[in-house]
Amino acid sequence: MKPIILTLVAVGLLSACQQHTQIEQKKEKMTVKYPVSQKVDSVDTYFGTKVSDPFRWLEDDNSEQTKAWVQAQNKVTFDYLNALPCKDTISKRLTSMFNYPRMSAPEKVGEYFFYSKNDGLQNQSVTFYRKGETGAEKVFIDPNAMSSDGTVTASLAGASKDDKYMAIAINRAGSDWSEIQVKVVETGEYLSDKVERVKFSGAAWFGDGFFYSRFPEPKDGRDFSAANEYHSIYYHKLGTPQKEDQLVFINEKQPKLYYGVHLTEKQEYMFLTESEGTEGVNIYYALPSLKPEWKLLVGDFKQQGGVVDYQNGQFLFLTDKDAPNYKLLAVDPKQPEEAKWKTVIAEKKTKLQSVTTGGGQMFASYLENASTKIYSMSYDGQNIKEITLPTFGTADGFAGKAEETKLYYGFTSFTYPYTIFEYDVKTAQSKVYYQPKLAFNPEDYVAEQVWYPSKDKTPVSLFIVHKKGIALDGTHPTLLYGYGGFNIDLTPSFSVSNIILLENGGVYAVANLRGGGEYGQEWHKAGMKTKKQNVFDDFIAAGEFLIEKKYTSKERLAISGGSNGGLLVGACMTQRPDLFRVAFPAVGVLDMLRYHKFTVGWGWTPEYGSSEESEEMFKYLYAYSPLHNLKKGVTYPATMVTTADHDDRVVPAHSFKFAATLQEMTGNQYPALIRIETNAGHGAGTPIGKTIEQQADKWAFMFYNMDFKPYSK
Repeated sequence: MKPIILTLVAVGLLSACQQHTQIEQKKEKMTVKYPVSQKVDSVDTYFGTKVSDPFRWLEDDNSEQTKAWVQAQNKVTFDYLNALPCKDTISKRLTSMFNYPRMSAPEKVGEYFFYSKNDGLQNQSVTFYRKGETGAEKVFIDPNAMSSDGTVTASLAGASKDDKYMAIAINRAGSDWSEIQVKVVETGEYLSDKVERVKFSGAAWFGDGFFYSRFPEPKDGRDFSAANEYHSIYYHKLGTPQKEDQLVFINEKQPKLYYGVHLTEKQEYMFLTESEGTEGVNIYYALPSLKPEWKLLVGDFKQQGGVVDYQNGQFLFLTDKDAPNYKLLAVDPKQPEEAKWKTVIAEKKTKLQSVTTGGGQMFASYLENASTKIYSMSYDGQNIKEITLPTFGTADGFAGKAEETKLYYGFTSFTYPYTIFEYDVKTAQSKVYYQPKLAFNPEDYVAEQVWYPSKDKTPVSLFIVHKKGIALDGTHPTLLYGYGGFNIDLTPSFSVSNIILLENGGVYAVANLRGGGEYGQEWHKAGMKTKKQNVFDDFIAAGEFLIEKKYTSKERLAISGGSNGGLLVGACMTQRPDLFRVAFPAVGVLDMLRYHKFTVGWGWTPEYGSSEESEEMFKYLYAYSPLHNLKKGVTYPATMVTTADHDDRVVPAHSFKFAATLQEMTGNQYPALIRIETNAGHGAGTPIGKTIEQQADKWAFMFYNMDFKPYSK
């Protein structure tokens, strides 16, 4: 099964870039004069060690001084980027490649099917719905009509039990802050209800309203940087103003905890999840009520997982408790003692990534060498059947109500665009439901998985993608991507943007570093807290491997990562500046001594530790914190730091301070730029137009600083 193949390279683009190349050959490399970043005395003392923070003033994102600095930095950056040869060619090529129709898997709500579609270059996908499989298609939500610049996103947040109402979550400018509105499914009309100050929450319907999680409004108006505390559960009754919403749960003694509520499909029970951050969760349960009497299911923040479903009088409970690769248990809510838990799916050598239910069956998703394997089975874990997938890659879906006869899932890989399949529950057969048609021939490329030794000889897996038949001569521009944290899995997926690299003979590589979740909790914990250096060692070793095997060279190797991956890039470029020619730290956690003081940063302390918890932890963080390990006179890679003014997850102050310091420390051999997106956030919901601009800038910057001429022959 192959996507329709269209022409890959347009003659007009090729000739245009050749002209740019001829001009470039006559010029010397561009130099950059950076704006002056004022230094102000600011010193913190940690366990007797004084740490200077001269750019502390950049933490105030509302100050006129910071705004002026942002404007000055962007002028320098965009003047540089707009002068790059082949940028226009790359932008046009990206625009043509992104211009193809795509859609999501359908979600059945009562008699209606909901799904999102994008005709190609729409900034945001539009949610459609239809009655039955053959009903007329109608627009349910069009976020493109909610803003002039495409920076508003709108998604389904949950349907009422009777399928009459649908909650809509609306986010603006990429912020994590949400607003919940409600629409009537049959008519598509909005109700008057509007719930604000919502973060990290859906709508859990019960009775004539829904539960949701929110934070109080910041007292100082710093929506995008102030610490978020007292995450609380409220109940909103339809037709009433938010000020009348009932407070269902608040922990006044521990303000730095996350809370969420969900109910079983038939609302037999409700659950309260409680977490310190990204690691470890407590679960409570109760009979549904506006004044629930919570009973503890698991506590002490010692496990990851959650309740999957309620069947045959028992909770189906996925957990890593005493099972680093996870297992599924059956728990009787009337006898919840651990001694009476029963194993439904035992732990295996491969990670049990998730379990879903639908059509009266369970679907267990495993990660085998960082690729998905799916098995269907009965609720007792018997009658196991593997579902055949097209190749190694990533699958998601297989969820629905118990009475459904058809389920849907998506599949993708490095050379396989995201495709929707329909699964017949009775016959256990799959067929293509929707396959995109875009200008890409997967037969021209190869994706392989290899293993390489890290510094301590630990084997680490690495995906490598490139054109078939390339010579391993060390000349190929290569982008190495990584994350390595928070139990996050990096699995194969298709990227339209990467075609720019691949069709120019380049190499794309993804490393499954320690700290990630690809190989279970032991793999994750091997990259946490005082073992975080393992993650950086793994990434550095991946770069050395690509050079040793002659995929590339130091002069043609770039590294990229976002958020925790931005920390990864920042740490590796400061520890081994000689190894990489280009670095892209995106929305990175770059100040490891103060990250926990902003928005939800305190929730990452179980992963990183805190500079304030102990002298040992301070010294460990200080030793690798990217901001604090930039040194005067070192030649760092050509660097483009990227962030956004509305990023309220990893606040832009991290990137601001890092860029200001890097510009002071490095010479003019390679540029040290910061690209600050306006009216944007951590990355989710970025409009297609902005995505194309960002990717064109990235590839043009990378190729130019590698002395590589794309589309030149």
